[in-house]
Amino acid sequence: MLANVHFRKTGLFMSKRNVYGESLIKPWLNQAGRKKSRRTARQKKAAKIAPRPTSTLRPVVHPPTQRYNSKLRVGRGFTLAELKEAKISPKLAKTIGICVDHRRRNKCTESLQENANRLKLYKSKLMIFPKGSKPKAGDSTRADLEAVPQNTTKYVIPIPAKTFEAPRAIKSEEKEKSAYKLLKKQRTKKHYLGSILKKQKAAAGTEE
Repeated sequence: MLANVHFRKTGLFMSKRNVYGESLIKPWLNQAGRKKSRRTARQKKAAKIAPRPTSTLRPVVHPPTQRYNSKLRVGRGFTLAELKEAKISPKLAKTIGICVDHRRRNKCTESLQENANRLKLYKSKLMIFPKGSKPKAGDSTRADLEAVPQNTTKYVIPIPAKTFEAPRAIKSEEKEKSAYKLLKKQRTKKHYLGSILKKQKAAAGTEE
């Protein structure tokens, strides 16, 4: 039976390089240097695109799963419904620093309104750069642009603080109602919506 020998980094069976005390672990001693490099790169990028914001506008979304869905974070891009609510076309949005995600869907009216209001606020503060010598309708003058400081914040518009309803006693009518039954009824309505509309259409046709 062979002995269960656990080889060590500076053991006899390793290479000559490790026998003399050198370790296989690669040290990472350039953390401070990399931090400085990232900061200078951010400063160069900001100076290059000035006075435009250093980052693009993104929507506020709830993370998935029950554990994190009470929090707020930024998403990939605004939905087409949110852009429509704010009266901004998807093609225009990409040119004025707004991220668009055509795959994302709005699951509730609250998130739709919240992000639509975020877009409207951004639109109210937006200053369009004139391309040529003569500014077009809606463009800002060069004097206005020179007076405006550059927005270097992470999210352009900060994420709103999450507010929670204060705890209170459960009402008697709330105790009598069942949330499960209500949701079950709504799911059943959604399932049979097509057949219900079909019956209503047939009934309207017979009455005529």
